[in-house]
Amino acid sequence: MALLDTAAVAVPLGGPELPQERRLITELPGPRSAEILARKAQAVPAGVGHTVPVATVAAGGGVVVDADGNSLIDLGSGIAVTTVGNSHPKIAAAVAAQAAQFTHTCFMISPYESYIEVAEALNRITPGDFAKKSALFNSGAEAVENAIKIARKHTGRQAVVAFDHGYHGRTNLTMALTAKSMPYKSGFGPFAPEVYRAPMSYPFRDGLDGREAAARVILQLEKQIGADNLAAVIIEPIQGEGGFIVPADGFLPAIVEWCRAHGVVFIADEVQTGFARTGHMFASEIFGIEPDLITTAKGIAGGLPLAAVTGRAEIMDASHTGGLGGTYGGNPIACAAALAAIDVFENDGVIERAREIGEILTGRLAAMQEKDARIGDIRGHGAMIAAEFVDPETKAPDAALTAAVAKAAIAQGVIVLTCGTYGNVIRFLPPLSIGDDLLNEGLDVVADALASAAR
Repeated sequence: MALLDTAAVAVPLGGPELPQERRLITELPGPRSAEILARKAQAVPAGVGHTVPVATVAAGGGVVVDADGNSLIDLGSGIAVTTVGNSHPKIAAAVAAQAAQFTHTCFMISPYESYIEVAEALNRITPGDFAKKSALFNSGAEAVENAIKIARKHTGRQAVVAFDHGYHGRTNLTMALTAKSMPYKSGFGPFAPEVYRAPMSYPFRDGLDGREAAARVILQLEKQIGADNLAAVIIEPIQGEGGFIVPADGFLPAIVEWCRAHGVVFIADEVQTGFARTGHMFASEIFGIEPDLITTAKGIAGGLPLAAVTGRAEIMDASHTGGLGGTYGGNPIACAAALAAIDVFENDGVIERAREIGEILTGRLAAMQEKDARIGDIRGHGAMIAAEFVDPETKAPDAALTAAVAKAAIAQGVIVLTCGTYGNVIRFLPPLSIGDDLLNEGLDVVADALASAAR
């Protein structure tokens, strides 16, 4: 799309009335965004990076608008957070109403009903027909840390197993669980002890079926760690930062079966896959598994900081009083947003919309793959789809191509995110509020960027 005249424009305010269009008035960054980003460089540590060179002033539907009036197609949803859109009216109204009542009391000091209502909703909608309880926190990493605490307390054991390519956060314990060194771990050690890593089922690269891949894992658990030492196995049902790796059929059920037989707590990290993203409320449903504990965050509250650990009541009750909590955990404004978001997930057809988006994404990417063998694999479920870029002859990861395609797409006003242990995957995470026309236009830009990339 050609750049428009750089005349001054009124920046839309956001919400449902925000024009749903890709509009480039300036090159990115425009002068106002460049000014704001220069201030960022002076005030914010270099370690806090950013992907898109804009300063956002409004967002909604399927677009992000910057300080210069540029409107970008959003295929990232703030890393799967704004699943129902950046400014859903139900969430905005719930937040405003709660803020007018009270913003905080600390649930551990004087409880309030909305925290309990969120816990009740999570207990109801998460996989598993058994008694559950939920505790609320602030971020996915915090939820993961608390899930490990709960599992260790329940079992009286210490060892924890995570998987190759897995991502679980940036805190000390979750860095130990996370597989990828740069940029998440390098130079930040030493890390929490008693964390072990097992090979992930990666059908595109390992050639194993689910049972074979699980047998490889189980042998390692039994011989290198020992079931009697193992408190928990934690895994993303579909890996996020690792490259949207979908395990082979049968892999997860076999791991769950082994955990059940040995008293090991099976934790599903659904921080990125949860809440309709995959065309199911939770990705565990795709594989027919019922986790003992499930961690959630990101899409749970429409953009407000909230996270949770939900699980079997007898496991969740293992901690002594005061062992779980946090000053802001289950903040009342975030709880109000979560209740509104869950209402949208359950009643506004967004699960079905995720499946429709997934069909468009996979269809368009498959058409690109037919013309260009540098797309080695297309995978995912619902509105969580990835393309892995490779050398067509050797299937070696091609991180340079991936970066070039992403950079070119962003320059043309389409927000895309890269991921993968080898940096060779583009992940598509559009908000479920995006329209078909806008989604297809964004994919047109990605296709042009790939076609223009050097072979």
